[in-house]
Amino acid sequence: MEPRHSAGFPRLAERSWRLALRAAEPLGKWWIDWERLGPQIPDGPVVVASNHFSNIDPVVVSMTVQRPIRYLAVDELYGNSALFDRLTLWLGAIPMSRTRAPLGALRTALAELSAGGTVGVFPEGVRVWTWGEVEPKRGAAWLALRTGVPLVPVAIWGTDLVMGRGGTRIERRPVTGVRCEPVFPDHHRDAADPLGVMTAEWKRRVADALEDVARRRRRRAGQTGRA
Repeated sequence: MEPRHSAGFPRLAERSWRLALRAAEPLGKWWIDWERLGPQIPDGPVVVASNHFSNIDPVVVSMTVQRPIRYLAVDELYGNSALFDRLTLWLGAIPMSRTRAPLGALRTALAELSAGGTVGVFPEGVRVWTWGEVEPKRGAAWLALRTGVPLVPVAIWGTDLVMGRGGTRIERRPVTGVRCEPVFPDHHRDAADPLGVMTAEWKRRVADALEDVARRRRRRAGQTGRA
């Protein structure tokens, strides 16, 4: 199956996304003590940018923002599993090269945003062992600045323990998704380095959210232990 280079989803894929997200909500609460925090994201096109611990992060990020997302995915993920390739491409994934200028992928992402869609990016570029070990790339900020749409930071806590880097099975651990306050490109256009400022602001908001969730989860675990 070839990647979709135009805006939108293949036939029935968006409906399937929405049905899957609806089904994942109660399953997540039962299986992984799932919770979602933060304000609703703005209506209309947005760039969603999340930290990245696990193979399950795309699903968790979509559950967090509650809408189908077309993710930019590095092309090295493809070619190992025909099922994975067909499923993710059908659900709108946009493969991009890690070694060459990803001009085609960026054109597709820009078309998706121009058509009112949602594009997902993992600025760290890889799954990490711990938050902060990799400096974020500027691609998410560039897409937001180029199109004038909000950049929505999303903080995912706990997926490193559910199925983190190097993991091969899903464990039952708590997971929290946090919708952070959006970064609006128009607030930073006059900065000397708007992409750098927006990327730094994304990193700060995600870091603050991860810290807050860790404190809440520790406090909740302590209260449960005393009960």
